[in-house]
Amino acid sequence: MSNYSAFSSDGHRATWTAIDPTGRSVATETLTITWENEGWTANGVVGREQVQYVIRLSATWQVRQFLLFRDLDEPDLWLATDGGGRWGEMNGAHRLELDGCTDLEMAVTPFSASLPIRRLPLEVGHTAEIAVAVIDVDTLDVQMAHRRYTRLDVRRWSVASPEHPFAAEFDVDEFGLVLDHPAGFRRSLA
Repeated sequence: MSNYSAFSSDGHRATWTAIDPTGRSVATETLTITWENEGWTANGVVGREQVQYVIRLSATWQVRQFLLFRDLDEPDLWLATDGGGRWGEMNGAHRLELDGCTDLEMAVTPFSASLPIRRLPLEVGHTAEIAVAVIDVDTLDVQMAHRRYTRLDVRRWSVASPEHPFAAEFDVDEFGLVLDHPAGFRRSLA
């Protein structure tokens, strides 16, 4: 495993502030992680985009389900995976274009970068390339992309895209959750 501290059975809470290029706070995200039904459930409320997401994870942090709520009581998007890289929608439709994805990514939250960090058994200096389902919360478009995760130090990581000129370095806390992220997120540690 990732060598990060285990969450308490009572759960865990984290908060990020979205900041604009001038450093001004523009919104807050609150994340709650709870243990239920032999796995983890991450529930995030993102203020700037006014969305809520729910990610159901196995005990070893493999994504199992993803739900996105925008303005309805029912999910606007509901995806699931069998754990072997096969993805589908709640209505049973197979999403062939996502097959092979192990994780998911949303630009609206730094938490999605924590998913592979908690799951990947990388030592310092090692790299893994993974396929992720990139979710656009505005359009509900979902596309496969590749990411290269490198563990730079015990709590420092780099994420890059081999397909596009994209790279970010950031630190994580003792649980493997992203602290400040260069995409405009600052962790509140209160």
